[in-house]
Amino acid sequence: MNSKIKIRNKKLKKNISNTLSRFSLSAFVVVSFFYLAPIFINFANKNFNNKEFTNNSKNILNKTLKKDKTLEADDESAQSAEMDLLYDILEENNSEINLVRYTTSEIDALFKEVKYNLEEVRDTKLVKPIDIGLLPNEIKNIGNTKKRKEMFIKIVLPLIVKENNKIRIDRKRLFTILAKNSNTDIEKKWLEKKYKQYGVRQNALSTLKIRMDEIPVSLAIAQAAKETGWGTSRFALKGNALFGQWTWSGEGLKPKNAEKGEEHKVMKFHSLQLSVRAYLRNLNTHSSYKNLRKARTKLRNKNKPLDSIVLSNHLDKYAETGNEYIKVLQKIITQNNLKDFDEARLLPSSKDLESLI
Repeated sequence: MNSKIKIRNKKLKKNISNTLSRFSLSAFVVVSFFYLAPIFINFANKNFNNKEFTNNSKNILNKTLKKDKTLEADDESAQSAEMDLLYDILEENNSEINLVRYTTSEIDALFKEVKYNLEEVRDTKLVKPIDIGLLPNEIKNIGNTKKRKEMFIKIVLPLIVKENNKIRIDRKRLFTILAKNSNTDIEKKWLEKKYKQYGVRQNALSTLKIRMDEIPVSLAIAQAAKETGWGTSRFALKGNALFGQWTWSGEGLKPKNAEKGEEHKVMKFHSLQLSVRAYLRNLNTHSSYKNLRKARTKLRNKNKPLDSIVLSNHLDKYAETGNEYIKVLQKIITQNNLKDFDEARLLPSSKDLESLI
């Protein structure tokens, strides 16, 4: 009996050692940040400081609107096919890279090693650049609801902030292009790519400006929590589907309660990151969420922060339950104080730091 216990202890120590060694690089990045704080501040100011850019958005677009009177409300013909809107995501979905599915204990060990805790994020508004590609299967076995929610938020928060950062940088570039009298070939090619991603007609810059924008972090977390049961659903664990997006042409999982004749599936993703990207693309392009985008634009024009409660009022078409779905989302946001994460910014990764040095 004692020999069996010794063997188990040796295996446990070996597993812990392997876990810590796998994540040592992440810990190094976080420690390095405190020595490279001045560099990060410059990086943040360059990429994340959006006040001047946002406040000037109305003026920059005035010239464009005079040339392009077509607002999104009149741009119904621009609703593109799924394959066109998600072409970049579908390409990455075919990746042959096998992601590692870590256990909850391994992920928890990583979080503790890099001192990643939500209370600190709420206070500092800074998120550790941790990229967990797959949810741990054991998350559904976490009996303590508070701990399960915390684990889920810690995993999805950096992914959501990362994708919003990408949109913020793209939006800043778009406004720079709009302010110019003429554009380079590189800028024109970039615009063509974005027209395709956001499902707008060529040169419909006003529509592109409306669609190319962020979704509040709190709203994204709430929808992911609702759609997956805080990470425990079959679609989330087997298909990395955080937001229950349907597909008629892509790879997906068939709902068990689907009625005869229903051909839709819940879209599968290679990673959680791609699921977040597809979700943002969906809200930013689908005609069902046009009113959400209008409400977001009004907030922008008034220089107000993007309010998840206000925007959630326009998600009645996201689920069959309509207004009840909205009430559930708003309850999740308020009860879990998710608005604390709306101003969160991602700390630079090792690649970001290398590019700055």
